[in-house]
Amino acid sequence: MTVPTPSARGAGASHGGAGSGGSQAALFQGQTPLAVRMRPISLDEVAGQGHLLKTGSPLVMLASPDAATRTASSVILWGPPGTGKTTLAQAIARSSGRRFVELSAVTAGVKDVREVMQEALNQRDLYGQSTILFLDEIHRFTKAQQDALLPGVENGWVVLIAATTENPSFSVISPLLSRSLLLTLKPLTDDDLRMLIDRAVADARGLAGGVHLGDDAREALVRLSSGDARRALTALEAAASFAEPSDDDAGPPEITSEHVAQAVDRALLRYDRQGDEHYDVISAFIKSIRGSDVDASMHYLARMIEAGEDPRFIARRLIISAAEDIGLADPHALVIAVAAADAVQLIGMPEGRIPLAEATAYLATTAKSNAAYMAINAAVADVRAGGFGRVPVHLRDAHYAGAKRLGHGKGYVYPHDSEVGVSPQQYLPDELRGRRYYEPKALGAERDVQARLEKIRRILDGG
Repeated sequence: MTVPTPSARGAGASHGGAGSGGSQAALFQGQTPLAVRMRPISLDEVAGQGHLLKTGSPLVMLASPDAATRTASSVILWGPPGTGKTTLAQAIARSSGRRFVELSAVTAGVKDVREVMQEALNQRDLYGQSTILFLDEIHRFTKAQQDALLPGVENGWVVLIAATTENPSFSVISPLLSRSLLLTLKPLTDDDLRMLIDRAVADARGLAGGVHLGDDAREALVRLSSGDARRALTALEAAASFAEPSDDDAGPPEITSEHVAQAVDRALLRYDRQGDEHYDVISAFIKSIRGSDVDASMHYLARMIEAGEDPRFIARRLIISAAEDIGLADPHALVIAVAAADAVQLIGMPEGRIPLAEATAYLATTAKSNAAYMAINAAVADVRAGGFGRVPVHLRDAHYAGAKRLGHGKGYVYPHDSEVGVSPQQYLPDELRGRRYYEPKALGAERDVQARLEKIRRILDGG
């Protein structure tokens, strides 16, 4: 998103002073939304997205003052809401001196696109002025509507900057993708959000120092924003309307965490993503899944989601739980956990909570076995203790020159030549012969594995 500075769209907004009496709500009535007023006028004022704004990067080159006189590539910006897609497009247009035209795929149609293209062509031919077309939510355009963009993009009538929250590989037609640079935006960090919030409080285009923001309130705003700058500034503006000046007129009214709770109409969870609560809640979440309590599992999942925990972190822990606590008692558990992680990455939040909940319910209610987890731990312990020995001669590689002269591969029995697909021969080194690591439990699908493994081991042992 942005460091709050004057913007063209907010230039006409009026600002009241930090009066000492009465409600602060009057200071913010009738103004352009705070998140809009705080948009920057250049890329230098953008917070976050440092990986896209390095010297010589496509966006920086596109925004340079002489960019309007040369051909430029169109760009597709893919990222979660509130990460600065509109902000970047406007900053590029202002810095480069190009015309800026904005359409939303929610309301625009083919007729609107063609009108923009024709006007852009006229501006280029008559006045030598280049046009940036910012198309928000391009994934909502049909294939036919996206096709209408191609002539203007291909012939350079416009520089298209398209924004989407969905994977462009699935939502944008191939001809348009091949003619554009695909750039991925990341959620803002907590430090980015703190800076934006503090700037918005102090800046003349923001709250102009008319309120004081308490530390607890700032952290509450950061937690509730989940990397979304627009959400942070919208909540800040709403919370400011609840702040009242003190009776002793000691200074500007203070925004407290209670005001933030009022503004967003939800209880503020005690949850520090770097502190004890973070570890306590995720621990309770995993232990509830392990204990097959689906209701407790869902409760702790909801607490993490509402506190703004990184959904990718939750998804990773579900994958670990599926492998460690469920294992081969239900082989589908790991598949479902990985699918949930992929889904969260693809669709983002808040919809990502749905596949997270589905995976949580599945893992909590299915059969459990930590046999594979215990097996690898035991095997690693033996290796670390020096219990590894030489690979049996008949299992060694016999393909390189001289290997057969050393006896490598001699005596190896090809299992597929056996009627049952298993041949009686030794696989472990001599020092570990007879060692058992994996001991399946009579639970879920692992019950079948247990019965099959007993037969396999009898054959291997020559029984």
